[in-house]
Amino acid sequence: MANRISKLTKRSVEAIQPAATDMVYWDGDLTGFGIRVRASGRKTYVVQTRIRGRLRWFTLGRHGLVTADEARLQALDILSQAMRGIDPRETAKAESRDKASPTVAELARRFSEEYVPSHCKPSTQAHYRHMVERFIVPAFGNRQIAEVERKDIAEFHFRMRKTPYQANRALGVVSKMFNLAEVWGWRSDNTNPCRHVKPYEERKRERFLSEEETARLAEVLRRAEREMPSAVAAFRLLLLTGCRMSEIQTLRWEYVKEGRLELPDSKTGARTVPIGPDVQAVLASIPREPDNPWVIAGRFPGSHIGNLQRPWSIIRGRAGLEDVRIHDLRHSFASRALALGESLPMIGKLLGHTQVQTTARYAHLAQEAVQSAATRVAGSIGDTLLDRNRSDDGSEEAGPATGR
Repeated sequence: MANRISKLTKRSVEAIQPAATDMVYWDGDLTGFGIRVRASGRKTYVVQTRIRGRLRWFTLGRHGLVTADEARLQALDILSQAMRGIDPRETAKAESRDKASPTVAELARRFSEEYVPSHCKPSTQAHYRHMVERFIVPAFGNRQIAEVERKDIAEFHFRMRKTPYQANRALGVVSKMFNLAEVWGWRSDNTNPCRHVKPYEERKRERFLSEEETARLAEVLRRAEREMPSAVAAFRLLLLTGCRMSEIQTLRWEYVKEGRLELPDSKTGARTVPIGPDVQAVLASIPREPDNPWVIAGRFPGSHIGNLQRPWSIIRGRAGLEDVRIHDLRHSFASRALALGESLPMIGKLLGHTQVQTTARYAHLAQEAVQSAATRVAGSIGDTLLDRNRSDDGSEEAGPATGR
């Protein structure tokens, strides 16, 4: 049931007595504005109106906490919006959402400007920036942080399925960003939408240069010395030291000591790289540019080379090594060390590994060396044990003179 009062005021509202059932009393001046009086005696101001054809109810506040005049002003605002087809609830939700949860683009900006520079090495910073700008912001930039769900992350990851390695790296960066969103209070704890999104299986790619391939590469490098001297020196140093590309790119003359390179900040922290005469000969052949601290000089004065991928693409094409990456030169160093009988712990030290598991990826190569040795030893014994040195008529085949 509903009744009408000429005008809802403090006096008229307080004069209303509760009935046996809930009642609504409507204001005679402002259509849709009323007060609901519960059987318990509780009185609450309300508005009823239609928005885009649908009936909507709004609660304005309890009488005593909100005055009749304050409630009337709220009602006027709601009715005015309703006449323009605007649902105040939707507007309020959007405003609340904007205040509580910034966009992913804002999260990406804070992640890139605040977290990355103070927690990551330069090479990692570049990787994160690439992932954020190339993949994450285009996919989620306009979305509210709180709105992103696991299914959204799963779809994002699935769209990158043709490049599993890249898809997994992007997933890792997104996950780190949403962890920070929780730390910064932009998302509730333990709600990272990347949880339970399974990374794609990655096949570890191992490519090692054979002696014949190394000889082909050496010849191409010799011919390219005048064309691209800095790049040629860099590739030689990479193959002779087993260093990472960034370690050679950013090698400074002050790091070059007698019989060693002292790297203050490699991927695994400060480390010393022992060098022999061959490495020293390459370093000695590199001209030092005035006022340039970098060993591998760049195109501009005082700079180091910024892009080794382009010259490598030319070099490997000429050498017929199209499937060989720059990082495979490091693998080739490890492979040659194993072939020469060096142990896995020693190779780990030479490569600057801090974890045994990292070097363990080369264990199968060590097993191949063991297998080859076992074959040689068994073959030597088998010559005698299985009479392979006797001819069909039972006489011993002539062998090399022993001098006895």
